[in-house]
Amino acid sequence: MRPGRRYMIGIHVAAVVMALVVLAPFAWLLISSVSPSAELLSPHPHWWPENPTLERYKAIFRSAPGEADVAANFRQAMVNSFIVATLTTLVSLVVGALGGYAFARLKFRFRRTSLFTFLAIYMLPPIALVIPLYLALANLDLLDTKTGLVITYCSIVTPFCLWTMSNYYLSLPADLEEAARVDGCTRLGALVRVILPLARPGLLTTGMFGFLLAWDEFLYSLIFTSTTQSKTIPVAIAEFTGKYSSDFGLIAAGGVLATVPPLVLALLFQRYIVGGLTSGAVKG
Repeated sequence: MRPGRRYMIGIHVAAVVMALVVLAPFAWLLISSVSPSAELLSPHPHWWPENPTLERYKAIFRSAPGEADVAANFRQAMVNSFIVATLTTLVSLVVGALGGYAFARLKFRFRRTSLFTFLAIYMLPPIALVIPLYLALANLDLLDTKTGLVITYCSIVTPFCLWTMSNYYLSLPADLEEAARVDGCTRLGALVRVILPLARPGLLTTGMFGFLLAWDEFLYSLIFTSTTQSKTIPVAIAEFTGKYSSDFGLIAAGGVLATVPPLVLALLFQRYIVGGLTSGAVKG
């Protein structure tokens, strides 16, 4: 039975309202980034600036790097965040794709216990791991390095990838890989030739969320980095707040730029996201 007209109108109205609620903060962020400082600090808010300016974006992309120039250093932080998040995602996704398959298909002792242990590590509050991780990186001479951040972020993203991919593999029929093995494939060959192509929505969805976890992480980056060569975007945005003054427009511009990579990922892989999330959530 087709839904009635009132039902469809209600659904569309609810979708529009939800879209406005979700997009309103981002719209205000964008407006603030192009508003002059005087209008931002005015007691009477302007829904659109009378004299919009792109000076903050020009400062970020055109200023010469320097210790005192937080706008120019933000550009380096964007590069650092992209490198760290990409490497973390690649490493965690490879481990999650292979390890998740093992947890989903292989039978061995303490299989569920091991998987729940990884999940428990993922659920630990980051502040509880700061001291041991700091000591470990200090002993390995990896403090204030992108390599140290990648290793640290993998401790967060890898358990997430393992859990998500193991659940996704459970949603795929085991008969497919069994048929491939009957035809002469090894278990690894069946995984590479049959299962991974079918698991593409889950891989893309897991990789996207893993990238976002690494991209948005703040605490570890704040504590484990101290120079421009390794600081990431969240720390760079925090540095826009000075001791005696804050450039709220510059903070807004940094926030807008920080949302661009996640937005691009969501637009590119949106058709895989729903399928990847729903298929990986039906079993566990």
